[in-house]
Amino acid sequence: MTNTPESRPTASRRSLMRTTAAAGALVAAGAAGAAPARAATAPGRWEPGGSGPRIGIVLYDGYSLLDPTGPAEVLSRLPGAEVTMVAARRGPVRTDTGDVRVMAELSLAEVDRLDVLVVPGAGNRGTVAAINDRQLLDWIRRIHRTTRFTTSVCTGSLVLAAAGLLDGREATTYWASAPYLEATFDVTYRPERYVRSGRIITAAGVSAGLDMSLYLASLIAGRTTAEAIQLALEYDPRPPFDAGNAAEADDRRKELALRLLADSQTPA
Repeated sequence: MTNTPESRPTASRRSLMRTTAAAGALVAAGAAGAAPARAATAPGRWEPGGSGPRIGIVLYDGYSLLDPTGPAEVLSRLPGAEVTMVAARRGPVRTDTGDVRVMAELSLAEVDRLDVLVVPGAGNRGTVAAINDRQLLDWIRRIHRTTRFTTSVCTGSLVLAAAGLLDGREATTYWASAPYLEATFDVTYRPERYVRSGRIITAAGVSAGLDMSLYLASLIAGRTTAEAIQLALEYDPRPPFDAGNAAEADDRRKELALRLLADSQTPA
């Protein structure tokens, strides 16, 4: 029989997943309707609609795209969790390359308490601007008082350090920023994918935010749920090259890596 456009079966989410145990849950979730919408009321108030943790990911001009979106992908799968992007003002915020913008649904003034805060890293202009942004640092300090966990990805640890949250602690960061972190702040650098110090968890560069977020998910909801999230996202990395560890890279490779980053970033 010829497979004409008219004879081909129509793919649907149900048909694609009907052979898995997840299908029943998906159908039930659809029948139950969408989750309650997030309600932003007066400035300084974010009224959550879910039963789980309130997770805020702060955006600022020049952040690296995977730094906020990787953790958002993981943490939004936590049962009952509400994840929102927060910035100085509502609206789109551009990445370090300037090619992509992510929407901030709430402004800093509309969020006065979070269960989890995620501070992403950025390119040079974004990081420098963030560590000198008094409004942003004041907000981070204020939010940190209420969080269960305060976290960062990549050079986001420099922002936490500038806010005074890493004084006397161990932390990780993007490998090229480690000397600056230790020389500028009272922080001991550890070359790990993620480092926990009390209720602060810092992740290394960019992709390490995924690992940190899965670890964070295990702290919030237990290992079984975190492992199920990892499976749901099919996070089973097998890169084609063994080239992602700065400790094993020669100077020539490091120089090229940093040049590629610099050349891809917009200057202003």
